[in-house]
Amino acid sequence: MSVIVLGGGLMGSATAFFLARRGIATTLIDTGPIGAGATVASFGNIRRSGRYLPQLPLAHRSLALWGRLERLLGRDVEFRATGHLRLIFDAEGLALMRRFADDARPWGLELEELGPNQIRQRFPGLGPDAIGASFSPQDGSANPRLIAPALAEAAARAGAQLVDHARITAIRPGFTVETSRGTFHAERLVNCAGHAGATLAAQFGEPVPIEVRGPQMAVTEPLPHRILPVVGVWSKDHGAYLRQVERGNVVFGGAVERVEVGPEGRAHADPARLPAQIRAVVRLVPALRHVAVIRQWSGAEGYVRDGLPVMGASGTTPGLFHAFGFCGHGFQLGPGVGDVMAELVATGRCETPLQDFGIGRFAA
Repeated sequence: MSVIVLGGGLMGSATAFFLARRGIATTLIDTGPIGAGATVASFGNIRRSGRYLPQLPLAHRSLALWGRLERLLGRDVEFRATGHLRLIFDAEGLALMRRFADDARPWGLELEELGPNQIRQRFPGLGPDAIGASFSPQDGSANPRLIAPALAEAAARAGAQLVDHARITAIRPGFTVETSRGTFHAERLVNCAGHAGATLAAQFGEPVPIEVRGPQMAVTEPLPHRILPVVGVWSKDHGAYLRQVERGNVVFGGAVERVEVGPEGRAHADPARLPAQIRAVVRLVPALRHVAVIRQWSGAEGYVRDGLPVMGASGTTPGLFHAFGFCGHGFQLGPGVGDVMAELVATGRCETPLQDFGIGRFAA
């Protein structure tokens, strides 16, 4: 069997790695540098709380892999299970958290509920006016700039061919992919092309309603390390989130609408949105009030109409598989997606349920 994986972000690199580990001839193709798309614009959050419940089996599978990646890849991608703390500031947020916690328990996720005194004792300085929080101790974060290149390099060591900076000129059934760096053939094709995956799917008669937006991300100057968990908010709105990296900078995002994508296919950070974002972040950590923000960035993420990714086999073309449109919450899922897609391509089945994510749900 031979496979072409289109897209060298986290999903594509992970898929190529797990395919190569199975001894399958794999070619990973990207139009730019490996890992320079939506992955590098990611916050790096590894969380299971707040997810669509049928996605939890995939999230559990992925979390187990995050814990093994340093050994599998021979490289530290800065995965740290520091825990995920989601603060609650109103009755609506408390009800939202408790309902999710109850619903998620049968799916294998146990959230610890904290009261105000417990927050102050265990996480002093975080959310001083919070009325409660949830804590998931096994979750955490990793470095979005390291993960896709590390997976791709490990895939290459396992025998995969990496083809980056390759402008794609044609994709034909069978499968033939013509690029500026040569023409490649394989029996299987895995579409991990991010928001551009919808264009490829439409070429094979499978349109997907998708919108491209960019996150509003920023980072502070380095500070003494005081914030251990990833911090977020239980809210129906765009809640803020933050984490402190080991070198001391605080990375944050959320709290404002996502940025529109420009004609070049990427979004750019909007400085006018930063004050509102900072106000939300300071509510989580008041000590950040007088800290300098040194950089902002954005990217391009694909948001499918129903908020769920597209994963699984094509409904129109044998040998074609899809894994794209992760709606801004795919980082935690990445290793699991790669493992699942490799299993599905290699065996035609998958032990992790994917039926809610099939592309057939848009066939009218």
